[in-house]
Amino acid sequence: METASELVRSAVDYVVQWDKDTQLTSDVQLIRFVLGRALKHIYNMAKGRVHYWYVFESTVTKYADHRALCFARPTGLAGDDGFVMEEYTYGELYEMVLRLSEILAHRYGVEPGDTVGIDMTNKPMFIVFWFALWNVGAVPAFLNYNNTGAPLCHCIEVSKMQRVFVDPDCAHNVQSSEAMIQQRCPGVAIHYVDEDAIMKEIKDPNSIRFRLDDTKRSANEKDYQPGALIYTSGTTGLPKSAIMSWRKAGFGTSLYGHIVQLDSNSTVFTSMPLYHSTAAMLGVCAAFNSGACVALSVKFSTSTIWTQVKLTRSTHLQYVGEVCRYLLNSPHHRDERNHDLRVAYGNGLRADIWREFKERFGIAAIGEFYAATESPIALTSFQQGDRGIGACRNYGKLINFILQFQQTIIKMDPEDNSVEWRNAKGFCEVASVGEPGELLMNIFTAKSPEKMFQGYLGNKKETEAKILRNVFHRGDAWFRSGDLLRADADGLWYFVDRLGDTFRWKSENVSATEVEAQLSKVPGVAESVVVGLQIPNHEGRAGFAVLELQDGVSTKQVLDQLALSVQLPRYAIPIFVKIVDSIEHSDNHKVLKRLYKDQALPKGRDGDELIFWLQGNSYSELTLKNWGDIINGKAKI
Repeated sequence: METASELVRSAVDYVVQWDKDTQLTSDVQLIRFVLGRALKHIYNMAKGRVHYWYVFESTVTKYADHRALCFARPTGLAGDDGFVMEEYTYGELYEMVLRLSEILAHRYGVEPGDTVGIDMTNKPMFIVFWFALWNVGAVPAFLNYNNTGAPLCHCIEVSKMQRVFVDPDCAHNVQSSEAMIQQRCPGVAIHYVDEDAIMKEIKDPNSIRFRLDDTKRSANEKDYQPGALIYTSGTTGLPKSAIMSWRKAGFGTSLYGHIVQLDSNSTVFTSMPLYHSTAAMLGVCAAFNSGACVALSVKFSTSTIWTQVKLTRSTHLQYVGEVCRYLLNSPHHRDERNHDLRVAYGNGLRADIWREFKERFGIAAIGEFYAATESPIALTSFQQGDRGIGACRNYGKLINFILQFQQTIIKMDPEDNSVEWRNAKGFCEVASVGEPGELLMNIFTAKSPEKMFQGYLGNKKETEAKILRNVFHRGDAWFRSGDLLRADADGLWYFVDRLGDTFRWKSENVSATEVEAQLSKVPGVAESVVVGLQIPNHEGRAGFAVLELQDGVSTKQVLDQLALSVQLPRYAIPIFVKIVDSIEHSDNHKVLKRLYKDQALPKGRDGDELIFWLQGNSYSELTLKNWGDIINGKAKI
């Protein structure tokens, strides 16, 4: 018979396990934080203080002597000598912002309500310009410094900028496009910044400071109005100008900073470009909300990142896209575990390398999120231990219950998974456990969707295309993510694929993302892109893989491994394979998949490409005769 102490111990063990399974304690803690921040946000709305400038000033008041900004400026030397550390406290940064505000307002004539472009690389000057523009009441528009010609002109034109400030390190792209800019946007003033002179002036304590009167900065400002313009990466065409609202910049980033455990002792290392929301909002704004420091790197580099992380004493590392895979594929670095990192956070970390990434680099937790710059809200996962590997939404039962009214995954048409499935009443239905479906986010203000989903500036057509109406009842409205997700039995959600990237073959759905994940495990494959191609006289789309090989690996070696060892259902194994020197990426490390969707068989667009096809259990060159046999039905694929 059990003693009283054994009964108590059993009861305690049961409660501990129950709490672990339900995550009730962590859910309650998060809910308490959200409610507290929500009340504060409502109070700020009532006072007309939703502008992030007031968040920044509040942090400056609390943490004036704390590090706010750290910059690893390259020297061109090797090892620890490769960088000179520039550090600024919150107090110093604030003074620099006020001095630049004087210059912007009274030398350049920037006025409240102006839209002003920032075309700069990652450096302290970017952040000083950004916050000075907020101080003087302007809306900063973050231009991609890689853009030139038509994409650059489009970004300037659609945002109706009054002026653009250009960093000398990227001036060549603007100078080469200046004639086109003046033709299409004749009223835009382009200012090429003398970085050395401007930084010297704003560091001078004798320079004049300027702080705009609050009534001129944020009179009658709503939390859904633009705080900044951030452009989509243009992976599907010309960049779109996404509106970053004050609600996202202030309230949203404070929640995310809490989830990934940012505080005044944290330092966030980012080599992601500041003109994208990952670094700007979830890096800078989340850090400044918490009194943390931002450690800036000019750009991502596998050979120097760990030295920079060490020198900046960073506790958090931002990632995006394929960065984690690049790091895993790189040679051992003496500093890859010689650091203070506790958390890596971002989006796009694949499940197949998740655990290896944590173990190799000594990182205890992963903060994976799912979001788009324009989406109303984000999905988040703070993953420690074994639970939740690969998930982009990871909460307990209580928060999952609450979020069912805000986020959902809907069934898709089994014959065309880019189209939502509707029942006999014309409404959508929630996808079953394990069933991929499109992620939707509720726009509670259906009659005034801009209050929750601001969309794209100057592009009503694209904005409206992101809204799905009459989903579960007449008159409702939901934001379309354009992505397939699935939920498991424990309530965790996982990214599956982009809509349109999943295709049907042999009456089965094939996820391009899942195939790419398996191909990456094949020895010798550095990276892959998978698309579905229509084949004449065949139903569905056949898998076509574009492979970039690791150095020193032969094509035959990889093709033999691919045919024999890839762990995929037979219908998901790519029928066609092409080897390329390198797979093209956007500036934010995302694969430019649109460049690979227009493949031509049997010999490519130029008629001279070498393409392989799967015959039985081996790949061989696709000849004109083979292709004729395939389309005539003489050869089976």
